[in-house]
Amino acid sequence: MVSAVTQGRVLFIAKLCRAACDHQPYLCCQDNHKLYKQKLEELTGLQDGISSSIARQKKQLKELSLALKKCKPSISAEEEEPIQEIQNLIKERQNVFFEMEAYLPKKNGLYLSLVLGNVNVTLLSKQAKFAYKDEYEKFKLYLTIILLIVSFSCRFLLNSRVTDAVFNFLLVWYYCTLTIRESILINNGSKIKGWWVLHHYISTFLSGVMLTWPDGLMYQKFRNQFLSFSMYQSFVQFLQYYYQSGCLYRLRALGERHNMDLTVEGFQSWMWRGLTFLLPFLFFGHFWQLYNAITLFRLARHPECKEWQVLMCGLPFLILFLGNFSTTLRVVHQKFQNQNKEPKRK
Repeated sequence: MVSAVTQGRVLFIAKLCRAACDHQPYLCCQDNHKLYKQKLEELTGLQDGISSSIARQKKQLKELSLALKKCKPSISAEEEEPIQEIQNLIKERQNVFFEMEAYLPKKNGLYLSLVLGNVNVTLLSKQAKFAYKDEYEKFKLYLTIILLIVSFSCRFLLNSRVTDAVFNFLLVWYYCTLTIRESILINNGSKIKGWWVLHHYISTFLSGVMLTWPDGLMYQKFRNQFLSFSMYQSFVQFLQYYYQSGCLYRLRALGERHNMDLTVEGFQSWMWRGLTFLLPFLFFGHFWQLYNAITLFRLARHPECKEWQVLMCGLPFLILFLGNFSTTLRVVHQKFQNQNKEPKRK
């Protein structure tokens, strides 16, 4: 009986060995891999050729734009219309080239080069781009909720420098991650305004300084105000995400917004429809940043103030107020100007 079972096992193992050593699937796998490498080389060649062709075309468009600007003062009224058509064509082609470049490998900017090196971060399919963008949006939403809960806990339930340090470390990690992800999204076709990217770099620096601020009289004087501000900021960011995502979905469906456009922590022209109720919340948050800066500058003049962090936190809050307030105000002003022009045209 034992010998029969052993013999059966030996036969079974022998069958497995014959199946594993079958040359036909092995050769098929090798052929497919060779074909894959060949297609990959062809793809790389196509990418290089298209990239250089786009670069030449963009250079020619730039030269043409400069030539038109130089000729503009001497253009007659009859020549204005064809010149305007050419300028519109240049803008249209620049937008087309921007779309094309979103699917081609690019050199990383300075920040990504420092963080990731020369790794290619361009996603080559629409599905991969949308998936990464959606993951970015979910990351912002989940971390906003977590930051709201943690700041509430530190403000009302816990009063420890250790838990405050954990909260500030979470802020540093969050903003650092946002800057990296946004740089990757920009490489993949997302149009993020310069200030909103710079806003996150400044916030990273501010959070880092708050993390190093030692416990003491000056820290305790500003602690509750900072945690209350963080709670309010997280609440407003949650509101913005919830309403902006719905607005963006409708505009993308109508073809009025790019599929890689993101929710932002400020106000843009496309948010005007149905989202103007956010403006009071945003302006209140901006002036709270100014209030934080004024409070810190007053603390810096306190006789017992010895920490350099007091002044180094006040400056970023002031810069954030100036940048956020001026950017929001400019968008609102431009929107009112455009609305005033429309009735005149009619």
